[in-house]
Amino acid sequence: MARDPRYDVLFEPVRIGPVTARNRFYQVPHCTGMGYRMPQTLAAMREVKAEGGWGVVCTEYCSIHASSDDSPQATASLWDEEDVRAQALMVEKTHRHGALAGVELWYGGGVSANLYSREASLGPWSHPAAEGPEQCRAMDKADIRALRGWYVEAAERAQRAGFDIVYLYACHEYMLSQFLSPANRRSDEYGGSLENRVRLLCELIEETKQAVGDTCAVAVRFSADGPDDGGDSEEPQAMLEILADLPDLWDIVVADYSLEMGASRFVKEAALEETMAWVKQTTQKPVVSVGRFTSPDTMVRQVKAGIVDLIGAARPSIADPFLPAKIEAGRPEDIRECIGCNICYASDSLGVPIRCTQNPSMGEEWRRGWHPERIPEKTSDRTVLVIGAGPAGLEAARALGQRGYSVTLAEARRELGGRVSRESTLPGLAEWARVRDWRMTQLNQLPNVEIHLASELDSEQILEFAADRVALATGAAWRRNGTGRWHKTPIAGWESANVFTPDDVMDGAVVPGPVLLFDDDHYYMGGIVAERLRRAGLEVTLVTPDGNVSAWTRLTDEQWRIQARLIELGVRLETGTVIESLGVDEAVLACAYTDRTREVEAASVVMVTSRAPRDALYRELAEHIDIVPIGDCLAPGTIASAVHSGHRYAREMDAAPPDGVPFRREHALAP
Repeated sequence: MARDPRYDVLFEPVRIGPVTARNRFYQVPHCTGMGYRMPQTLAAMREVKAEGGWGVVCTEYCSIHASSDDSPQATASLWDEEDVRAQALMVEKTHRHGALAGVELWYGGGVSANLYSREASLGPWSHPAAEGPEQCRAMDKADIRALRGWYVEAAERAQRAGFDIVYLYACHEYMLSQFLSPANRRSDEYGGSLENRVRLLCELIEETKQAVGDTCAVAVRFSADGPDDGGDSEEPQAMLEILADLPDLWDIVVADYSLEMGASRFVKEAALEETMAWVKQTTQKPVVSVGRFTSPDTMVRQVKAGIVDLIGAARPSIADPFLPAKIEAGRPEDIRECIGCNICYASDSLGVPIRCTQNPSMGEEWRRGWHPERIPEKTSDRTVLVIGAGPAGLEAARALGQRGYSVTLAEARRELGGRVSRESTLPGLAEWARVRDWRMTQLNQLPNVEIHLASELDSEQILEFAADRVALATGAAWRRNGTGRWHKTPIAGWESANVFTPDDVMDGAVVPGPVLLFDDDHYYMGGIVAERLRRAGLEVTLVTPDGNVSAWTRLTDEQWRIQARLIELGVRLETGTVIESLGVDEAVLACAYTDRTREVEAASVVMVTSRAPRDALYRELAEHIDIVPIGDCLAPGTIASAVHSGHRYAREMDAAPPDGVPFRREHALAP
């Protein structure tokens, strides 16, 4: 199918200093949870992006010196020649498919505690690290000269590794942005006035360009607004006027990372436009920026309106590494659109390889040999019955169908999607329905997959169907009795109380107020159910044993937005508190830290604590047929885990059982 001519502008080459990107699709630097510890895992992942049509593929933040260490987060590094060899692997694989390779040279400065290297952190002035009791030492002139030398040496190592674009990372509160900050009140020529605060970045741009000559472009990552001025762009504009045409490329971000990396519940596509639209009027050099772009129409508008020259993407390139190729092939409907759940960011924050709700192959390219577009053909004529069309069932049926198996998908409800369809009706989560919609689009193209709605099967019907294999994807149900992390046994009195669960709320149950919601899950569900009930006009009190609401969502960079919204809506927050017991119209609350208790009124209670797998059919049939639980039916978790489980089931159909560890590992070998 031919490319839609409306999108031709996206495939124009773009000159970036001495190099040329083949198109406008630019995978900006993004974290991976892999870093220097997993060079083969990392290179394979980046290669898939290049294969998928991205014109530029960049590393994550890449440390230039041992005194810049962000452990336990996994950074790339260019400290020595061993790092050069590791980075060259990624460069070679990226070049293999015609993409440029970029490296983001990074120095953490005072926000990095250097927990691995145990080197003293440096900063323009002495201040605390982002986390923990460590504090950096104030740099003197000799330190600044040394820092400039480290940047030059790292740029030369990047050149030897074969990179085409070398970044100076001057935002996100790391070292260079610390010098740019109004808080930099040094009394020498590197602090105080705006011109002095820009001086170091000016020098580094010039020295980096001298170091790499005419073989590499030099890019600067820069914030279009300031972290210390309420998001105002006056100072950044003045700085960019000074620096305007010094680098070969501007990569523009914003100071508020929860906006730049915003979860779709709060931040929609192209959200940075308002803040950074002025940049192109200030420089003649190409500009790239992000906005969780998944719509080619939005991309075209950004280019034609003169907002950007290159379409920056991190999360969209994770959800669909072949996004550019699909637009070029005239198949935009096949794009696996990012849902903005930020489970990728959470993975990196936890120091593990990133994963993706939409793309189960993310992070598995090297260790399992998975590819986002290709899958081995079937090796038998076995028939497969998939029971349940939630995220695991849909993905299993889709991937099995792609392999060529004869698949029957049976869903008890009158719509596909399971928990995805229901959760996407909650406030702000409409884009999560993309998990269902993309798979439905693919299933409709597979004649070997039959779909039956309103088809709840019992054990007798399953046996009668006589499929060779059965995948049980019947999901999980929220527990009503309050058991979870805090309470290992049911809460006293729960049977006599008016108890509801998120399942009830999503099914439209009438919940009388005042409502007491107990969140012992700590992810998004407690906060979003409280929001829904409050918007329905009910008096809501959210109780959680943690010190913050929806505490785990700090990893998806939305916790403060969730808590702020609940406060603004008038939800009463009882943090550090648990439900000790329940009565007919009241509850006894207990302090999570002391023995203090008190009684409160509660016409109804919503339990958001844990889920029970719906696995009764498996237990009934496991001894009689080949039946395997997948997704939440196997182990309740994130939607990403359910999709991965369904995909793995399909991939491993008819494969020999693994001998030992079921995936490859990268080892630090003993000498």
